[in-house]
Amino acid sequence: MQAILRSLDKRRRRAVGCAPLRWQVCLFMTGNMVLLSALLLDVPLGAGIGRLDPSIHFFGRMLTDVGQSGWLIAVSAFLLFEGWARARLTQPARCRCRAVQISRIGGYLLLTIALSGIAANLLKRAIGRARPEHFDDLGSFAFSPFSGHASFASFPSGHATTIGAFFAALAFLFPRHRFVFAASALWLGATRVMVGAHYPSDVVAGLALGSWFSFMVALVYSRYGVLFRIGEDGWPAMKRPIS
Repeated sequence: MQAILRSLDKRRRRAVGCAPLRWQVCLFMTGNMVLLSALLLDVPLGAGIGRLDPSIHFFGRMLTDVGQSGWLIAVSAFLLFEGWARARLTQPARCRCRAVQISRIGGYLLLTIALSGIAANLLKRAIGRARPEHFDDLGSFAFSPFSGHASFASFPSGHATTIGAFFAALAFLFPRHRFVFAASALWLGATRVMVGAHYPSDVVAGLALGSWFSFMVALVYSRYGVLFRIGEDGWPAMKRPIS
């Protein structure tokens, strides 16, 4: 029996070591995607943004506000405090457990979206990249760090960061639907290019930044046994599936 337990423990440790390695590969690939999109896509799209079909622009305008962090933070805070209140007031143990889980989900979403949003705003002000509206005058590689002007706060996209954080968090909470969430994040992130607010590399960097925060917060939660656990593959997994 002890030999079996030792073997299982070794397998678990090997699996835990795989996740950081795979994430390093993902981070390396994401960095290259940002560079390639900056070199190959930013210039042609920056030059042609004014010639986009009006229907594409309308489609982007219709969906782009999904990336506003305000309403997502409000919903997350509601889940956090509503679940906490129900856990304090509900008598049946099963209902209390469900309320606690809802509260922890709200806290996870709130922490992920808020922290990633703060990081994105600090980075975009420090980098000071000009938005596509200045493409004709300054090109796609114009920077004015710490200028304080919204027109020089393009990289990374704050909307895309929020979208990446939110949908990556949903992918951890509902792993069976992760491909749907990934596609949704890509489409909603692309609306920032459709409306002329960002270059493609801004969006790619924002989506990656938000996803990174979702992963890191889930990893911290799993270390303390809150909402998540370290799965057999070394990645955060839900301790109890959402019913």
